[in-house]
Amino acid sequence: MRAALLSREVSSGLRRNITMTVAMVLTTAVSLLSVGAGLLIVRTIDDIGALYTDRLEIQVALTQDTSSNDPDCTGPICFRLRNVLESTPGVGEVRFESQQEAYTRFKELFAGQSVADVARPQSLPSTLRVQLTDQAAGPDAVRAAVANQVGVREIIDQRDVVAKLFDFLGGVRNVAFALALVQAVAAVLLISNTVQVSAFTRRTEVGVMRLVGATRWTTQLPFLVEATVAGLIGGALAGVGLLAGKFLVVDDLLGAIAQSNVIPPVQLTDVLLTSALLVPVGGVVAGLTGYVTLRLYVKV
Repeated sequence: MRAALLSREVSSGLRRNITMTVAMVLTTAVSLLSVGAGLLIVRTIDDIGALYTDRLEIQVALTQDTSSNDPDCTGPICFRLRNVLESTPGVGEVRFESQQEAYTRFKELFAGQSVADVARPQSLPSTLRVQLTDQAAGPDAVRAAVANQVGVREIIDQRDVVAKLFDFLGGVRNVAFALALVQAVAAVLLISNTVQVSAFTRRTEVGVMRLVGATRWTTQLPFLVEATVAGLIGGALAGVGLLAGKFLVVDDLLGAIAQSNVIPPVQLTDVLLTSALLVPVGGVVAGLTGYVTLRLYVKV
C-alpha cells in the first residue's frame, strides 16, 4: 500500500471516531502511567533497601543499674559485653552510647514535641550500638552472644522496623500494579471496540477494495496503524505524566527528605528511561490488540 494512501486512510479513520480515539488514548495513557509509576516504586524500594542495608544496627540496651553506674563503659559488665560483641563473627564496630548521649539524640529527634520536655537522661538506657559486616548472619550471632547476659535489658534489631516500612511500600507497589492491570484490561477492550467501530464505518470502502483484488492485509493495515498511533500517543502522554509527577509532586513532597538522605531521591534518568519505554509498549500493545480483533471479529 502506498504511503500517501495509508496516511489518508489512517487520518480519516481517526477523525471519524474522534471521541472513541480520544478515549482510547486517555485510557492507554492512564494504564501505562500506572505501570510506569509501579516500576519507579519498585526501583525506589530497591534503592531504599540498598541505602539502609549498610546503616542497620543491632542495639544492645543495658539495664538501668549498668547505665546509671557506668557512664563510659569501663565497668566490668559493660566492658565484658563490649568485648564479647567485638569478637562475635559478623560484627564490624561496637560503639557505646551513654544515657546523656542517648538523651541528646532523643531531644534532636523529637525537637518541638512535648515528649522531649518530659524525658530525662535517667529514663533512657545506655546502648551498645553494633554495626554489622554480615547483615544475614550477624543479628543471630549477636543475639546468641549476649542474650540473657547480665546487664542486657533488650536487644533491638533495626531490621524489624525497616521491614514494616518495606511491607508498606510493597503494598503500595502491589496496589499500583493492580490498578495498572485493571486499566490495561480496560484499554485493551476499548482499543478492540474502537477498531471494530472503525472497520464497521468503512465497510463499504473495504468491500470495494476487496472486490478489485486488494488483499486482506492491505485492508487491515490502516486499522492496525490507527490503533498503533493511538497507543504511541497514549504512551507518550504517560511519559509526560511521569515527568510532570516527578517535578510537580514527588520533588515537592519528598525533596527535603531526600536531601536529608532519609530516602533516596527519584532519579531523573530512571524517569526518562521509564517514560521512553512506555511509548513503544503502548504502540505494541495497541497494535497487537488491533490485529487480534481484526482476525477474530472483523472480516475485512
